[in-house]
Amino acid sequence: MANGTSTDHPIPGLPFINDGRLPLDNPDAIERTGRNQGEGLWGRTDRAGDGGWVAFTTEPKNPSFAWAVYHHPPHGRTVLLIRDGDQSDLHHEWKYGRSGFLHRRGGYWWNGERWHRPGQVWDAAFESYAPRPVDNPTTITAADLLDSASSPQNADIMKIASFAAQDPVPNWNDHLALWAQLRASQPGGLPLDACIVDLHAPELDTESLVDMAGLARIAAISTDDLPDLKYGGRNELPEPQYEAHGCMWWSVPVAQDWAENYRRDNGPTALLSAATVYDTTQPTGLVADHNRLRSVFHDTLTEQRRRGGKKQARPYMKGDLAQSAANELAWDAAASLMYGHNQGIIPHGPLRDVLIEAILGRLAEDVERRGNEGKGRQDILLSDMPTSAVKLLIWYIRHGPVRPPTFSGKSASGLA
Repeated sequence: MANGTSTDHPIPGLPFINDGRLPLDNPDAIERTGRNQGEGLWGRTDRAGDGGWVAFTTEPKNPSFAWAVYHHPPHGRTVLLIRDGDQSDLHHEWKYGRSGFLHRRGGYWWNGERWHRPGQVWDAAFESYAPRPVDNPTTITAADLLDSASSPQNADIMKIASFAAQDPVPNWNDHLALWAQLRASQPGGLPLDACIVDLHAPELDTESLVDMAGLARIAAISTDDLPDLKYGGRNELPEPQYEAHGCMWWSVPVAQDWAENYRRDNGPTALLSAATVYDTTQPTGLVADHNRLRSVFHDTLTEQRRRGGKKQARPYMKGDLAQSAANELAWDAAASLMYGHNQGIIPHGPLRDVLIEAILGRLAEDVERRGNEGKGRQDILLSDMPTSAVKLLIWYIRHGPVRPPTFSGKSASGLA
């Protein structure tokens, strides 16, 4: 929402607000400013993994907002005014996110060494988003932006008590000049050529950005398959690199990363799906079970019966009524097989664990046996899995293509 006047790394477009009352050199005191000081007030501080610290506090004079401070040796400090409700999200990102401490252009981040694209593709092995460096980035500092055309007299510093959310500042370079003028009288600050403001890269050229149609094209899907913005779909899209008049644009690499993640999440579903008699799309295992049971129930419902060993009775049902009833009964049965639980018709949890035990156990036996033969790791050949294990694995995947076969807290990919 705003830059603190003591920040070393101003965010473009945000106004500057007086943070003089904050004890910026004492994270515990920042926490105590809000923590347990009244209803709706809170504060927190933690050590960061890079040797620095992060601290947050609700602003008592304007509790809709909170201060967020990241102290990073040797890269100075970031002081931001954020929505109070965003404290926990930013705290988690700064302390656990492994995505740097400076974020610009819709999630591009800097870790003190280089710029990376927004994290979107999950790396299960490291339990974090894959860090993907930006090609040929240019870091823009405060010294790069300040020139003789900047007029600090045309800017002002806002006060926290009266602050309210506002649109980006139009003459922001004038505000940057006023910020630079104020910090010149405060000893110990970073030089202006070390104060990072923004970045540029070829992929961020305005002409190369793509809109919703371009995002769909890169993902090889129709625009109708994109998350619907009317129903919270924005949260399923990457943060845009540029936004205006209700339209969003992304860099091509960010769109490609999103498409990669989209295909990873939705590809198995599309590949292992089929159409039901109700013209809906479901996993192939469920559809196959339903069709098989439809036939079984239909035969049962229309079977001719003998009464007293002499005379045939009429079937229970005939025609469309029999087929409709068979379809509905078969769906209930197939769904019970598909969406079972540990106490259900098929206990999926224990089945999954036994399946993975069998596969990993066979691999472990191969490695141990060949290792005892004196062969090096690169010379070990794995034998074929038992046919029964293959059939069971196929059944499991066909009935839950997006359900990760987890075991002992790790995914199958992580175990491999």
